[in-house]
Amino acid sequence: MSCNKKTRYLFVILSLVFTTRVHAAEVNITSYGAIGNGVTLNTAAIQRAIDDCAKNNGGKVIFPEGRFLSGTIVLKSNVTLLLRKDAVLLASTDLNDYQNLDPFVEGLGTPVGWALIAAVDVMNVGIEGEGMIDGQGAAVKAKQILTDNRPEGQRWGRRPFLLRVVRCNGVKISGVSLLYSAAWTSHYFQSRNISISNIKLLSVGVAHNDGIDIDGCQDVDIKNSDIESGDDALCFKTTSSKMPCSNVLISGMRLKSNQGAIKMGTESMAAFEHIKIANCYIYDTKNGGIKLLSVDGAHLHDIGISDITMVEVRTPILIRLGSRLSIFRKGEDIRQQTGTLEDVTIRNVKAKAADNAQLMPPSGILITGIPGHNIKNLKLENIAIQLAGGGNIENSRQVVPEAIDQYPEVKTFGPVIPAYGIWARHVEGLKLYNISFTIGGNDMRPVFVCEDGKDIELNGWTVPKTTKTEAIIRLEHVTAAVIMHVDAKSSDAASFVRVEGSSGVPVKLVENSLVQGVPNVTIVN
Repeated sequence: MSCNKKTRYLFVILSLVFTTRVHAAEVNITSYGAIGNGVTLNTAAIQRAIDDCAKNNGGKVIFPEGRFLSGTIVLKSNVTLLLRKDAVLLASTDLNDYQNLDPFVEGLGTPVGWALIAAVDVMNVGIEGEGMIDGQGAAVKAKQILTDNRPEGQRWGRRPFLLRVVRCNGVKISGVSLLYSAAWTSHYFQSRNISISNIKLLSVGVAHNDGIDIDGCQDVDIKNSDIESGDDALCFKTTSSKMPCSNVLISGMRLKSNQGAIKMGTESMAAFEHIKIANCYIYDTKNGGIKLLSVDGAHLHDIGISDITMVEVRTPILIRLGSRLSIFRKGEDIRQQTGTLEDVTIRNVKAKAADNAQLMPPSGILITGIPGHNIKNLKLENIAIQLAGGGNIENSRQVVPEAIDQYPEVKTFGPVIPAYGIWARHVEGLKLYNISFTIGGNDMRPVFVCEDGKDIELNGWTVPKTTKTEAIIRLEHVTAAVIMHVDAKSSDAASFVRVEGSSGVPVKLVENSLVQGVPNVTIVN
């Protein structure tokens, strides 16, 4: 290309950029008649501002100081909502003010999809600023029940989400506070190139207050945000089999939840893959710190979770491959075959488990596939968990239900787990490196129980002092296990490893430290 041609080409590009910037609109909703008194319904005025902004090559729709009441507003391509400091977008308490632009059925079978802010099949949209979006969830529910006498399990789905993003490309949410949704707070479905940063999300007071739901999305970056939610805080879903959750980076999150803090599933039809989560602080969480669940056919693989601190969390980790096989978009999907869960690494986790848990006495980590479908190549490394203890000999022989087609929850496997540290069933290639537990009181359950396992490796464990236990480790129907460098010299037991239901000696022991006189292996066939 000649110099003159290059110059002309550069001029054209710069002219296009300049023209786009010049014509990018910045419109104030008050110019369209919006009134920020918290009483006047501004849906039409806000929508006119958005529509005009979109017609003028996009730009920013400004919310100044005030409380702007609204029903459903629909974002258009190239439009960003800018909420100034002390600006509040306030959700109407009248359900008739909301639209459902993409109906679907959530994991418990309830029709959902109404929303305060909706973006459907558009590109380059966003919400930013120092202002707030307030869903008035408790007030919405109180008004709803005056005319809707259905049970709450059916009724809640008619209440609006705070934000729904559907099949969009280029989404940026930054700085804003998302408050008190009447249902899920933010739901992103089959969208790409999503950036969420420096937001505050506080959504409690009514049922199903999920925080961030990433549903079949790709190229997602979520960082440096604070979530306190009544339901799952950071939740990955695939309610459709047509698009996986993939290429996701999560970092720098503070998470508090009345359910799970970090969760994949339960809605799990398409894959969860290439997901990295790091440097998160989880606290005061009632139903699981990390929960990885594939129960509707999903292939959950290539997941890395690291550098996680948990404080007062009921049951730090649950990993489940099941066969519920639900469908969430009737007429668009067919029932899947049982999925897979493999190639997952969780490392560098420090957890203080809550003394009062879903399962009593508490347990640290639950891992279970189903018969014929093993969890494969799971690696847990550098894990330290503090537990209450308190298990007795009867607890150590608790039979855990398979619950093959059930909703996957910690309590599904209750009332008691037979290991206080890690319980694993239907696993293959399980690697457990540098694991340590501390307990507040004696626990007569094994620190580790594996049922139906193959190629199991324990390396570098530190086991707390316990007394009157049948075994420190129990292997049932396990083949090819290696146990090395386990420090159990302060734990008194009838046996270090008890092997049941296996022919021969399927376990190799290497340089373990034990109480003098404790037998290495007891085999019971």
